[in-house]
Amino acid sequence: MAGHSKWANIQHRKGRQDEKRGRIFTRVIKEITVAAKMGGGDPGTNPRLRLAMDKASDANMPKDKVVDAIKRGTGQLEGVEYEEIRYEGYGIGGAAVIVDCMTDNRTRTVAEVRHAFSKHGGNLGTDGSVAFMFKHCGQFVFAPGTSEDKVMEAALDAGAEDVITDDDGAIEVICGPNDFQGVKAALEKAGLKPEIAEVTMRASTDSELSGEDGAKMQKLLDALESLDDVQEVYTNAVIS
Repeated sequence: MAGHSKWANIQHRKGRQDEKRGRIFTRVIKEITVAAKMGGGDPGTNPRLRLAMDKASDANMPKDKVVDAIKRGTGQLEGVEYEEIRYEGYGIGGAAVIVDCMTDNRTRTVAEVRHAFSKHGGNLGTDGSVAFMFKHCGQFVFAPGTSEDKVMEAALDAGAEDVITDDDGAIEVICGPNDFQGVKAALEKAGLKPEIAEVTMRASTDSELSGEDGAKMQKLLDALESLDDVQEVYTNAVIS
């Protein structure tokens, strides 16, 4: 199956995330705490916790911070109570945006998210207004030049749903969220290293923006991602 040219956008997003690595610890600690609270402190039986711990490992987070976050989640240590909230809205040109938050103060969070949208030319929408344009899935992205046959064989044998070759040669593997760890292990066993491996909200259609509109959209995304209560920002905007 063929797809659009997304490699430059993916690399750009990855680079911007790397620039903000100082804030990654805070977000991963929240994710570990909530995952442990909801599904228990054993990563062997809690896939969400396993994924959060993998993020901690990728960010070189000290193990004692991970252990403490799990203990706060399971009630062994006192800590802040976080709740998960998802906001949906529109950016420049009607581009769809999903904002996932973890907060101890819902009133503060919605005010900050609404302000970021309105200040940068977007609008906060209602529940369900854009979520239908996204698919909750596992996603692996391989650099152009990776063997498509090798990726396809390993991925499909492991239960992946689709292998997509983008116009620029990048290869995407899509799987169900619950199949993420199995597909990841199979790809690693085959000696395949993805540039990106995550459980995400993947847009089913793209909204291509360039020039001034693209710059405005990037400012909106940056403003949302800079908020302390925001964990993830998803969009169907492809900024050239």
